[in-house]
Amino acid sequence: MSIGAGIALFAIGAILAFAVNIDVEYVSLDMIGYILMAAGAVIFFLGIILMMRRRSAESVTRTAVDPAGGEQVTRRTTSTTDDSVGL
Repeated sequence: MSIGAGIALFAIGAILAFAVNIDVEYVSLDMIGYILMAAGAVIFFLGIILMMRRRSAESVTRTAVDPAGGEQVTRRTTSTTDDSVGL
């Protein structure tokens, strides 16, 4: 969601900075456009970084037959990556 929000802010800022030619007395629409473009770029890159750091879990299920009792045995193993390294 943050990637889409960043792109939307950047697009709105570009429209305000480059396409709107209205003079408002108390507000500079060009400056607001540049600020929105910068905020959109920051949010976009933060979204990319957070998406790459997303934790991933791998779950493995193994089913075997117990030779002594003839019963079916199921083992589940879950491993996760440690993303806290370097913080």
